[in-house]
Amino acid sequence: MIDFYFAATPNGLKVKLFLEEAQLPYRLIPVRLSKGEQFKPEFLAISPNNKIPAIVDHAPADGSEPVKLFESGAIMLYLAEKIGRFIPQDIHGRAEVLQWLFWQMAGLGPMAGQIGHFNVYASEKVPYAIERYTHETARLYGVLDRRLADRPFIAGEFSIADIACYPWVVPHEAHGQRLADFPHLQQWFEAMAARPATLRTYEGVENVYAPKQALSDEERTLLFKQGAKTRA
Repeated sequence: MIDFYFAATPNGLKVKLFLEEAQLPYRLIPVRLSKGEQFKPEFLAISPNNKIPAIVDHAPADGSEPVKLFESGAIMLYLAEKIGRFIPQDIHGRAEVLQWLFWQMAGLGPMAGQIGHFNVYASEKVPYAIERYTHETARLYGVLDRRLADRPFIAGEFSIADIACYPWVVPHEAHGQRLADFPHLQQWFEAMAARPATLRTYEGVENVYAPKQALSDEERTLLFKQGAKTRA
């Protein structure tokens, strides 16, 4: 059994999508970020960066003590290697998947996350930031669009690269992007959206980029104004 610490952000949904694709048994443990639950000592013992997602694998492949992991990319790589799926065993195929996984972690996620923040959560409009991150996210969408021009999935066959990228394309409207401008990406996106595991992953999930009401000062502080001294 895997304990899965979750909030419905793109990074949380990446790991949920993996677990659903792999059909691994897991216990979903919600972490209410706006309530500061990511700063609880018991959660920090698993995720010292006070971010979701995080897991505790109570049945590691070598039969040892439970494995604690934070960082969505590390979690997916660990689980893919554990079950022997969604990452090729040959050196060239593995390299293809890894570079696109790291591309998502270092590029698509951070840039799309920034424009999502400035479009949806910022207390005031910052035109330079909006222009900067909208254009950079569009550039990254273009990279992915060209990559998908001659293949059905990012690394050729379905892999953790696709699982990692999809949740960051779901909120494309909040990121100021039109999928119609990226036809190969759009075709891939529609195929990913139709997968049974994707439907299970997103069933009943709230869109965090469409908040129903403005954040309170306390919630804004918990989410966006933490400094070097995190809460105990």
